[in-house]
Amino acid sequence: MFPSQDAILSTFASQHPLHQRKVQPKRPEAPAPANREVFPAWSVADDARRKANDFASEASREFGVASQMAQARTGHIEPWTPKYYAACTVGGILACGLTHTAVTPLDLIKCRGQVDPSLYKGNMDAFYKIRHAEGMRGVFTGWSPTFFGYSAQGAFKYGGYEFFKRFYSDLVGEEKANQWKTSLYLTASASAELIADVALCPFEAVKVRMQTTIPPDFRSTFSGISTVVSKEGSSGLYKGLYPLWGRQIPYTMMKFASFETIVEMIYTYLPGKKADYNKGVQTAVAFSGGYLAGILCAVVSHPADVMVSKLNANRQPGEAFGAAMGASIAISGSWGSGMACLSGL
Repeated sequence: MFPSQDAILSTFASQHPLHQRKVQPKRPEAPAPANREVFPAWSVADDARRKANDFASEASREFGVASQMAQARTGHIEPWTPKYYAACTVGGILACGLTHTAVTPLDLIKCRGQVDPSLYKGNMDAFYKIRHAEGMRGVFTGWSPTFFGYSAQGAFKYGGYEFFKRFYSDLVGEEKANQWKTSLYLTASASAELIADVALCPFEAVKVRMQTTIPPDFRSTFSGISTVVSKEGSSGLYKGLYPLWGRQIPYTMMKFASFETIVEMIYTYLPGKKADYNKGVQTAVAFSGGYLAGILCAVVSHPADVMVSKLNANRQPGEAFGAAMGASIAISGSWGSGMACLSGL
């Protein structure tokens, strides 16, 4: 009727304080990994870095393929050959003509602000007022003379720069050219810009008048040129040439000299020579050098840029250059405490 002693012991003996159990020896634990990540399966930073590297590699590969295809069609271009100068000329047309045309709205706001600083409160205020009063077409007022003028200027600037760089190098000899290469860059760029501005000046005169008169005086670029010539003679197209030289020659000297120097400095910090890198890396280095050079150019050339806008808009036929400059810029005394020359920056 009652359970036996053996059954009771087998059931409750393990809970008795006097019962001794066999202690199993502990197994040694495996050492933990030295560097154990909290989330070893996925990392946002690593994933983004990997995708960026993959994208850069693919873009570089595609750029290299496109470059090889273009070279296969045109053939290898040897430096200092007619084909080389032609390529530089076409590159200058695209580099200057298209880029200046693309930023016509900013140029419009800048020119109107230089001629009449009280016209707008700021860039955004100017954009909204012009768009409201003249529509989107009004925002791009002056795009046509900008395209024609800066395309012509770019052709002479880039093609001429390479020509004069070679010309002056041969003139002084290879040893002195390497010793004074920065001076060589400055001289070559100034010579090229001196000629390029003669091609730009008529279009710049029409552009400024179109942008600074509301509504614009001219309906098109070449009708504007004809109107100016009929009223003022051909000299009316070149009345802003001196300040244009004052703006563009320092601008171009700074651009080419600083660009060449910055690119050389970048390659000195990279582990390899320029020829060791593909076209994608070389383009990125050139873009970085051009961006930094552009900032320096804007600072150097801006005071003369104000004179170009004011003289083309306000100078009367037959008025002397010095008198026109004094009347347009030195109204508040000399440089207006330095602010007149910086309007529109």
